[in-house]
Amino acid sequence: MHTGNLQPAQYYWLGAAVCGAVAFWALYRCLRNLRRNRLLSDTPLVRIRSAAQGYVKLCGRAAAANDEPLAAPLSTRPCVWWRYQVDQKTRNAKGETRWETIDSGTSIDLFVLADGEDRCLVGPVNAEITSTTHDVWCGALPRPARAPMSSPLLQIGDFRYTESLLSIGDQLSVLGELRSHCEIGDPDGAATTLLHQWKQDQKGLLARFDKNHDGRLDASEWEAARQAAEAESQSRTRDARIDRMNVISQPTNGEPFLVASMDDVHLVRREKLHAALFFVLGLVCVVVCASAVEHALTAGAAASGGLNQGGNGIPLRFLLWVLFCVGGAAVTRFVKRTA
Repeated sequence: MHTGNLQPAQYYWLGAAVCGAVAFWALYRCLRNLRRNRLLSDTPLVRIRSAAQGYVKLCGRAAAANDEPLAAPLSTRPCVWWRYQVDQKTRNAKGETRWETIDSGTSIDLFVLADGEDRCLVGPVNAEITSTTHDVWCGALPRPARAPMSSPLLQIGDFRYTESLLSIGDQLSVLGELRSHCEIGDPDGAATTLLHQWKQDQKGLLARFDKNHDGRLDASEWEAARQAAEAESQSRTRDARIDRMNVISQPTNGEPFLVASMDDVHLVRREKLHAALFFVLGLVCVVVCASAVEHALTAGAAASGGLNQGGNGIPLRFLLWVLFCVGGAAVTRFVKRTA
Protein backbone atom coordinates (compact mmCIF):
# COMPACT_ATOMS: atom_id res chain seq x y z
CA MET A 1 0.00 0.00 0.00
CA HIS A 2 2.81 2.35 0.81
CA THR A 3 5.06 1.31 -2.08
CA GLY A 4 3.50 3.68 -4.57
CA ASN A 5 3.56 6.56 -2.09
CA LEU A 6 7.22 6.01 -1.24
CA GLN A 7 8.35 6.08 -4.87
CA PRO A 8 8.55 9.92 -5.13
CA ALA A 9 10.71 10.00 -1.99
CA GLN A 10 13.09 7.48 -3.53
CA TYR A 11 13.41 9.65 -6.62
CA TYR A 12 14.21 12.66 -4.44
CA TRP A 13 16.87 10.70 -2.52
CA LEU A 14 18.39 9.51 -5.79
CA GLY A 15 18.48 13.07 -7.11
CA ALA A 16 20.04 14.29 -3.87
CA ALA A 17 22.75 11.62 -4.08
CA VAL A 18 23.56 12.52 -7.69
CA CYS A 19 23.69 16.26 -6.94
CA GLY A 20 25.84 15.64 -3.88
CA ALA A 21 28.31 13.57 -5.90
CA VAL A 22 28.46 16.24 -8.61
CA ALA A 23 28.99 18.93 -5.95
CA PHE A 24 31.97 17.06 -4.47
CA TRP A 25 33.41 16.50 -7.95
CA ALA A 26 32.97 20.19 -8.83
CA LEU A 27 34.67 21.20 -5.57
CA TYR A 28 37.59 18.90 -6.35
CA ARG A 29 37.95 20.34 -9.85
CA CYS A 30 37.70 23.87 -8.47
CA LEU A 31 40.51 23.27 -5.98
CA ARG A 32 42.56 21.50 -8.64
CA ASN A 33 42.28 24.44 -11.03
CA LEU A 34 43.12 26.87 -8.24
CA ARG A 35 46.29 24.92 -7.44
CA ARG A 36 47.17 24.87 -11.14
CA ASN A 37 46.51 28.60 -11.34
CA ARG A 38 48.82 29.23 -8.37
CA LEU A 39 51.55 27.10 -9.93
CA LEU A 40 51.19 28.88 -13.28
CA SER A 41 51.26 32.29 -11.59
CA ASP A 42 54.30 31.44 -9.44
CA THR A 43 56.29 30.00 -12.36
CA PRO A 44 57.97 32.96 -14.09
CA LEU A 45 58.08 33.25 -17.84
CA VAL A 46 61.69 32.91 -19.04
CA ARG A 47 63.55 33.00 -22.30
CA ILE A 48 64.95 29.77 -23.69
CA ARG A 49 68.49 31.15 -23.60
CA SER A 50 68.38 31.89 -19.85
CA ALA A 51 66.13 29.01 -18.75
CA ALA A 52 67.52 26.76 -16.01
CA GLN A 53 66.90 23.05 -15.94
CA GLY A 54 63.72 22.08 -14.11
CA TYR A 55 60.07 23.15 -14.29
CA VAL A 56 59.80 26.21 -16.54
CA LYS A 57 57.33 28.31 -18.49
CA LEU A 58 58.32 29.20 -22.06
CA CYS A 59 56.64 31.03 -24.93
CA GLY A 60 57.47 30.96 -28.59
CA ARG A 61 56.46 29.98 -32.11
CA ALA A 62 55.90 26.39 -33.22
CA ALA A 63 58.23 25.05 -35.91
CA ALA A 64 58.99 21.66 -37.46
CA ALA A 65 61.87 19.68 -35.98
CA ASN A 66 62.87 18.38 -39.41
CA ASP A 67 63.09 19.91 -42.84
CA GLU A 68 59.60 18.68 -43.68
CA PRO A 69 56.62 19.34 -41.34
CA LEU A 70 54.24 16.60 -40.30
CA ALA A 71 51.16 15.86 -42.41
CA ALA A 72 47.84 15.51 -40.59
CA PRO A 73 46.49 11.94 -41.03
CA LEU A 74 42.99 12.94 -42.15
CA SER A 75 43.36 16.27 -43.97
CA THR A 76 47.10 16.03 -44.91
CA ARG A 77 47.55 19.63 -43.78
CA PRO A 78 51.09 20.59 -42.65
CA CYS A 79 51.47 20.82 -38.88
CA VAL A 80 53.83 20.13 -35.97
CA TRP A 81 51.38 18.08 -33.88
CA TRP A 82 48.10 16.29 -34.60
CA ARG A 83 45.37 14.27 -32.93
CA TYR A 84 42.52 12.57 -34.78
CA GLN A 85 39.53 10.31 -34.21
CA VAL A 86 37.19 8.50 -36.61
CA ASP A 87 33.70 7.53 -35.41
CA GLN A 88 31.18 5.35 -37.24
CA LYS A 89 27.42 5.66 -36.89
CA THR A 90 25.88 2.35 -35.77
CA ARG A 91 22.27 1.27 -35.22
CA ASN A 92 20.98 -1.31 -32.77
CA ALA A 93 17.93 -3.59 -33.09
CA LYS A 94 15.61 -0.80 -31.87
CA GLY A 95 16.83 1.55 -34.58
CA GLU A 96 18.69 3.80 -32.13
CA THR A 97 21.90 5.33 -33.49
CA ARG A 98 25.16 6.07 -31.72
CA TRP A 99 28.74 6.91 -32.67
CA GLU A 100 31.42 4.26 -32.11
CA THR A 101 35.13 5.09 -32.33
CA ILE A 102 36.90 2.89 -34.89
CA ASP A 103 40.25 4.69 -35.18
CA SER A 104 42.23 7.34 -33.31
CA GLY A 105 45.78 8.51 -32.83
CA THR A 106 48.03 11.22 -31.43
CA SER A 107 51.35 12.53 -32.69
CA ILE A 108 54.42 11.77 -30.57
CA ASP A 109 57.01 13.49 -32.79
CA LEU A 110 59.17 16.24 -31.34
CA PHE A 111 58.63 19.78 -32.58
CA VAL A 112 60.49 23.04 -32.08
CA LEU A 113 59.55 26.00 -29.90
CA ALA A 114 61.38 29.02 -31.34
CA ASP A 115 62.05 32.13 -29.24
CA GLY A 116 63.83 34.47 -31.61
CA GLU A 117 67.22 32.92 -32.36
CA ASP A 118 66.90 30.35 -29.56
CA ARG A 119 65.20 27.01 -30.02
CA CYS A 120 63.93 24.24 -27.79
CA LEU A 121 62.53 20.80 -28.60
CA VAL A 122 59.11 19.87 -27.20
CA GLY A 123 58.24 16.22 -26.53
CA PRO A 124 54.40 16.22 -26.59
CA VAL A 125 53.87 12.76 -25.05
CA ASN A 126 51.32 12.96 -22.17
CA ALA A 127 50.96 16.73 -22.59
CA GLU A 128 47.65 18.54 -22.08
CA ILE A 129 47.48 20.30 -25.44
CA THR A 130 45.11 23.08 -26.44
CA SER A 131 45.13 23.00 -30.23
CA THR A 132 44.85 25.98 -32.56
CA THR A 133 42.80 24.07 -35.15
CA HIS A 134 39.89 21.75 -34.30
CA ASP A 135 37.65 20.45 -37.10
CA VAL A 136 34.75 17.99 -37.13
CA TRP A 137 33.21 16.83 -40.40
CA CYS A 138 31.45 13.80 -41.87
CA GLY A 139 31.84 11.52 -44.86
CA ALA A 140 30.89 8.19 -46.41
CA LEU A 141 34.26 6.42 -46.06
CA PRO A 142 36.46 5.38 -43.11
CA ARG A 143 39.03 7.87 -44.38
CA PRO A 144 37.91 11.31 -45.58
CA ALA A 145 38.03 11.95 -49.29
CA ARG A 146 38.18 15.72 -48.83
CA ALA A 147 39.31 18.41 -46.42
CA PRO A 148 36.99 19.79 -43.71
CA MET A 149 34.10 21.91 -44.97
CA SER A 150 33.31 25.27 -43.45
CA SER A 151 29.54 24.67 -43.38
CA PRO A 152 28.41 21.85 -41.05
CA LEU A 153 24.95 21.79 -42.68
CA LEU A 154 26.37 20.22 -45.84
CA GLN A 155 28.16 17.41 -44.04
CA ILE A 156 26.48 14.00 -44.31
CA GLY A 157 27.69 10.43 -43.97
CA ASP A 158 28.04 7.54 -41.54
CA PHE A 159 31.60 8.46 -40.56
CA ARG A 160 32.58 11.42 -38.39
CA TYR A 161 36.13 12.78 -38.46
CA THR A 162 37.66 14.86 -35.68
CA GLU A 163 41.08 16.45 -36.12
CA SER A 164 43.07 18.80 -33.87
CA LEU A 165 46.30 20.47 -35.00
CA LEU A 166 49.14 22.71 -33.91
CA SER A 167 50.28 24.51 -37.04
CA ILE A 168 53.63 25.97 -38.01
CA GLY A 169 54.03 29.49 -36.65
CA ASP A 170 51.42 29.18 -33.89
CA GLN A 171 52.13 31.16 -30.73
CA LEU A 172 52.44 28.67 -27.87
CA SER A 173 52.90 28.67 -24.11
CA VAL A 174 54.61 25.55 -22.75
CA LEU A 175 54.98 24.48 -19.13
CA GLY A 176 57.08 21.40 -18.46
CA GLU A 177 60.44 20.10 -17.30
CA LEU A 178 63.43 21.40 -19.22
CA ARG A 179 66.39 19.07 -19.67
CA SER A 180 69.63 19.88 -21.45
CA HIS A 181 71.76 17.40 -23.37
CA CYS A 182 75.32 18.37 -24.35
CA GLU A 183 76.94 16.92 -27.45
CA ILE A 184 80.73 16.80 -26.80
CA GLY A 185 81.67 13.60 -28.61
CA ASP A 186 83.52 10.49 -27.41
CA PRO A 187 87.29 11.05 -26.94
CA ASP A 188 88.10 7.32 -27.07
CA GLY A 189 86.11 6.86 -30.25
CA ALA A 190 87.74 9.96 -31.74
CA ALA A 191 91.22 8.59 -30.94
CA THR A 192 90.41 5.28 -32.67
CA THR A 193 89.09 7.12 -35.72
CA LEU A 194 92.19 9.30 -35.85
CA LEU A 195 94.49 6.25 -35.69
CA HIS A 196 92.54 4.66 -38.53
CA GLN A 197 93.03 7.79 -40.61
CA TRP A 198 96.79 7.79 -39.91
CA LYS A 199 97.03 4.14 -41.02
CA GLN A 200 95.77 5.16 -44.44
CA ASP A 201 99.01 7.18 -44.87
CA GLN A 202 101.71 4.66 -44.01
CA LYS A 203 104.57 6.90 -45.20
CA GLY A 204 103.44 9.75 -42.99
CA LEU A 205 102.88 7.39 -40.05
CA LEU A 206 106.40 5.90 -40.37
CA ALA A 207 108.02 9.29 -40.84
CA ARG A 208 106.40 10.50 -37.64
CA PHE A 209 106.75 7.52 -35.30
CA ASP A 210 109.44 5.17 -36.75
CA LYS A 211 112.28 6.32 -34.51
CA ASN A 212 114.77 3.56 -35.41
CA HIS A 213 114.03 3.84 -39.15
CA ASP A 214 113.57 0.08 -39.67
CA GLY A 215 110.51 0.53 -41.90
CA ARG A 216 107.97 -0.69 -39.34
CA LEU A 217 106.45 0.30 -35.98
CA ASP A 218 107.38 -1.83 -33.00
CA ALA A 219 105.34 -2.02 -29.79
CA SER A 220 106.83 1.06 -28.16
CA GLU A 221 106.50 3.14 -31.34
CA TRP A 222 102.88 2.04 -31.80
CA GLU A 223 102.14 2.96 -28.17
CA ALA A 224 103.60 6.42 -28.85
CA ALA A 225 101.28 6.76 -31.88
CA ARG A 226 98.29 5.72 -29.80
CA GLN A 227 99.12 8.25 -27.07
CA ALA A 228 99.59 10.98 -29.67
CA ALA A 229 96.17 10.17 -31.17
CA GLU A 230 94.54 10.34 -27.73
CA ALA A 231 96.21 13.66 -26.93
CA GLU A 232 95.17 15.18 -30.28
CA SER A 233 91.56 13.92 -29.99
CA GLN A 234 91.27 15.35 -26.46
CA SER A 235 92.66 18.66 -27.67
CA ARG A 236 90.12 18.75 -30.47
CA THR A 237 87.31 17.95 -28.01
CA ARG A 238 88.33 20.79 -25.69
CA ASP A 239 88.51 23.26 -28.55
CA ALA A 240 85.29 22.11 -30.20
CA ARG A 241 82.07 24.07 -29.68
CA ILE A 242 79.81 22.35 -27.17
CA ASP A 243 76.23 22.21 -28.51
CA ARG A 244 73.49 22.13 -25.91
CA MET A 245 70.13 20.70 -26.92
CA ASN A 246 67.18 21.72 -24.74
CA VAL A 247 64.16 19.40 -24.51
CA ILE A 248 61.00 20.19 -22.56
CA SER A 249 58.81 17.21 -21.71
CA GLN A 250 56.58 15.69 -19.03
CA PRO A 251 57.67 16.66 -15.48
CA THR A 252 58.85 13.87 -13.19
CA ASN A 253 57.31 15.37 -10.01
CA GLY A 254 53.68 15.50 -11.15
CA GLU A 255 53.43 19.15 -12.21
CA PRO A 256 51.05 19.86 -15.12
CA PHE A 257 52.55 19.52 -18.58
CA LEU A 258 50.72 22.12 -20.68
CA VAL A 259 51.01 23.17 -24.31
CA ALA A 260 48.48 25.92 -25.04
CA SER A 261 47.92 28.10 -28.07
CA MET A 262 47.75 31.31 -26.02
CA ASP A 263 50.04 33.68 -24.18
CA ASP A 264 50.93 33.52 -20.50
CA VAL A 265 48.25 36.00 -19.36
CA HIS A 266 45.40 34.18 -21.10
CA LEU A 267 46.65 30.81 -19.82
CA VAL A 268 46.44 31.96 -16.18
CA ARG A 269 43.07 33.59 -16.85
CA ARG A 270 41.74 30.34 -18.30
CA GLU A 271 42.57 28.42 -15.13
CA LYS A 272 40.84 31.07 -12.99
CA LEU A 273 37.76 30.93 -15.22
CA HIS A 274 37.59 27.13 -15.02
CA ALA A 275 37.88 27.29 -11.22
CA ALA A 276 35.06 29.84 -11.04
CA LEU A 277 32.80 27.75 -13.30
CA PHE A 278 33.31 24.63 -11.20
CA PHE A 279 32.66 26.64 -8.03
CA VAL A 280 29.35 27.93 -9.42
CA LEU A 281 28.42 24.40 -10.51
CA GLY A 282 29.13 23.16 -6.99
CA LEU A 283 26.94 25.89 -5.47
CA VAL A 284 24.04 25.04 -7.75
CA CYS A 285 24.35 21.33 -6.92
CA VAL A 286 24.40 22.05 -3.18
CA VAL A 287 21.19 24.08 -3.45
CA VAL A 288 19.48 21.41 -5.56
CA CYS A 289 20.69 18.68 -3.18
CA ALA A 290 19.27 20.52 -0.16
CA SER A 291 15.94 20.99 -1.90
CA ALA A 292 15.81 17.32 -2.94
CA VAL A 293 16.56 16.10 0.60
CA GLU A 294 13.86 18.34 2.03
CA HIS A 295 11.30 17.12 -0.49
CA ALA A 296 12.32 13.50 0.15
CA LEU A 297 11.73 13.89 3.88
CA THR A 298 8.41 15.60 3.27
CA ALA A 299 7.29 12.88 0.86
CA GLY A 300 8.41 10.20 3.31
CA ALA A 301 6.47 11.84 6.13
CA ALA A 302 3.36 12.07 3.96
CA ALA A 303 3.65 8.39 3.03
CA SER A 304 3.88 7.50 6.74
CA GLY A 305 0.46 8.94 7.41
CA GLY A 306 1.29 12.62 7.72
CA LEU A 307 3.37 12.29 10.89
CA ASN A 308 5.85 15.13 11.37
CA GLN A 309 4.98 16.44 7.91
CA GLY A 310 7.14 19.44 7.25
CA GLY A 311 8.65 19.26 10.72
CA ASN A 312 12.14 18.50 9.47
CA GLY A 313 12.15 21.13 6.75
CA ILE A 314 13.49 24.14 8.64
CA PRO A 315 16.17 22.33 10.72
CA LEU A 316 17.44 20.41 7.68
CA ARG A 317 17.55 23.46 5.49
CA PHE A 318 19.31 25.40 8.22
CA LEU A 319 21.89 22.62 8.67
CA LEU A 320 22.56 22.34 4.95
CA TRP A 321 22.98 26.08 4.59
CA VAL A 322 25.38 26.12 7.55
CA LEU A 323 27.46 23.42 5.88
CA PHE A 324 27.26 25.32 2.61
CA CYS A 325 28.45 28.57 4.24
CA VAL A 326 31.33 26.79 5.98
CA GLY A 327 32.39 25.15 2.71
CA GLY A 328 32.09 28.44 0.86
CA ALA A 329 34.19 30.21 3.48
CA ALA A 330 36.87 27.52 3.23
CA VAL A 331 36.99 27.79 -0.56
CA THR A 332 37.06 31.61 -0.36
CA ARG A 333 39.99 31.48 2.06
CA PHE A 334 41.79 29.09 -0.25
CA VAL A 335 41.16 31.43 -3.20
CA LYS A 336 42.65 34.36 -1.27
CA ARG A 337 45.72 32.32 -0.33
CA THR A 338 46.28 31.24 -3.94
CA ALA A 339 45.60 34.67 -5.46
